[in-house]
Amino acid sequence: MIDCETEISEGRRFAFGQNWLRFGQLINEERVALARKSLESALRITDLTGRTFLDVGCGSGLFSLAALRMGARVRSFDYDPDSVKAAEEVRREFAPDSEWSISRGSILDASFVKELGRADIVYSWGVLHHTGALWGAMEAACGLVAPGGTLYVSIYNDQGVESRLWTSVKRRYNMSGTVGRRLLLTGSRLYLYKHYPVRAALEVAKRMRGTSSGPARRARGMSRKHDLVDWVGGYPFEVATPEEVFTFCRERGFELRHLKTCKGGLGCNEFVFAHTPAIAV
Repeated sequence: MIDCETEISEGRRFAFGQNWLRFGQLINEERVALARKSLESALRITDLTGRTFLDVGCGSGLFSLAALRMGARVRSFDYDPDSVKAAEEVRREFAPDSEWSISRGSILDASFVKELGRADIVYSWGVLHHTGALWGAMEAACGLVAPGGTLYVSIYNDQGVESRLWTSVKRRYNMSGTVGRRLLLTGSRLYLYKHYPVRAALEVAKRMRGTSSGPARRARGMSRKHDLVDWVGGYPFEVATPEEVFTFCRERGFELRHLKTCKGGLGCNEFVFAHTPAIAV
């Protein structure tokens, strides 16, 4: 296996696992419930009893835990050893005696992937575009879905020139020292949240009128701070249009069942595909 730690030290890869370890300290029952709700919404099912759930690039382990709470038998793996550690800590705190196995491995390692077998649900949210070989990773993920199973992935949206600029920012972040990284984070925060003061003012006005629903919770139980670091530092970095993802999966016998886009902007497009071999071309 390629040495993840060497890639990080040489500035060729973001230390995703270190960020997940820090985020893991924030995981609580409320975040688990939000993660579970997002899974239920996309999969259109609330009970996974008797089904297997494979988390490709498990990160903090939050969504593996959510699937476990839905009744699934869960297997998780990640390329980054610190991500594996983060998931193990979450398991130790929230599900110490459970059918949840965690290991280190790469979706690009054919020998490792072959040993995994197939799962009813293969889940990989915001991961495959960070492997350095997006379409090879997609191919491997598709091959892990059991006949009649489900593939649930999210891939960064291709914004053309802007995506290329973000690639440069991410590369520079990983090649920079502490000061350089702080400057890039600050600049990115100002750019990404430039409309935040307007939204905050509108929320204050709603509260004064008594029409506010209260503070907005971060989607999927995530953290704005840790998401920002992950976004600015997240390298390797690849993107795809919704059409490219749809076509790729359609040609491998998958039928789209759920789609949530970022409306052409910055972020991930989310897809749920059903494996239907009869429609393969």
